[in-house]
Amino acid sequence: MPRSFLAFTLATLFPLPFLVAGAIFGGWAVWIALFYITLFVAGVDEFVPAMDRDGEAADDEDADLLSLVLVGVHFFLLFLMVWALSGHGTRLFSLDGLALFAATGLFLGQVSNSNAHELIHRGARGLRRAGKWVYISLLFGHHASAHPLVHHTHVATPKDPNSSRMNESFYSFLRRAWVGSFRAGLRAEETRLAQVGIGRWSMRNPYILYAGGAAAMLFASLLIAGWRGVAVHVLLAGFAQIQLMLSDYVQHYGLERRELENGAFEPVDARHSWNAPHWLSSLWMLNAPRHSDHHAHPAKRYTALDVPERGAAPMLPHALPVMACIALYPKLWRKVMNPHAEAWRSV
Repeated sequence: MPRSFLAFTLATLFPLPFLVAGAIFGGWAVWIALFYITLFVAGVDEFVPAMDRDGEAADDEDADLLSLVLVGVHFFLLFLMVWALSGHGTRLFSLDGLALFAATGLFLGQVSNSNAHELIHRGARGLRRAGKWVYISLLFGHHASAHPLVHHTHVATPKDPNSSRMNESFYSFLRRAWVGSFRAGLRAEETRLAQVGIGRWSMRNPYILYAGGAAAMLFASLLIAGWRGVAVHVLLAGFAQIQLMLSDYVQHYGLERRELENGAFEPVDARHSWNAPHWLSSLWMLNAPRHSDHHAHPAKRYTALDVPERGAAPMLPHALPVMACIALYPKLWRKVMNPHAEAWRSV
């Protein structure tokens, strides 16, 4: 088993037993999980030198196996927390419950999202479906269409709702990108179906699956824990969606592709995504912070993604989760990021 694959496994699964114990018993286990996901990961990233080496091409089956394990962990944790936080275990409206909600939401938004993002780019239909259902369970199924069909095509242009603009606050971006990506993904799917003579209301339109699947997931939470369970599910999904949107906001802030004389845009290259070569958060998020290489090679497995050479691509001043926290404070964000963004906009 390649060392990198073992590292990904340990980094992503370490908080799992503490989250489970915290859901059932509360107490110290909750705080260990939250400490690991927040302060420990950030601290290690600050004190361990940034990684410049290339990705390690772990065996494809090993990489996919961890992704499928994480899909199972996602659904187990989601419905366990629906049960627990609705009052059957560690109640939401308690100190332990709020910490458990935060830790779980961060796991769903950073690990489950990164894993689902990985899977919707896989060539195998079963793997793509697994990633799609993770997004559906987070009430964000349209991302499985909008991300590959819109974002990867139009990234760093005004046509991409999920490319954040210079001086745009995260809160303005959140409103614009959520609605914009839903609509753009729907248009892209309708165009794709029309090309083969299929109408928008066909059952082959994935948006029907996204809506029906989300309703089914909420119904499962209703059966598990009643209307409180539905409320917990919606809150967890909303928190996870914010994590996803923060990731998009940070990784493309202020970067633009030049419009050519013929009206097209220059090709996407390494200059159009922010990267973060930090060690532990990269393992934790399945190398999602190696974003330039992902846009260059969307089908490339997470274990093999490379860190761009210094000077070849924008690098965040801190790890991706830390930058996501800074993005919540627009004045501080602009102070930290605008000088870096202005430098790359002039390249």
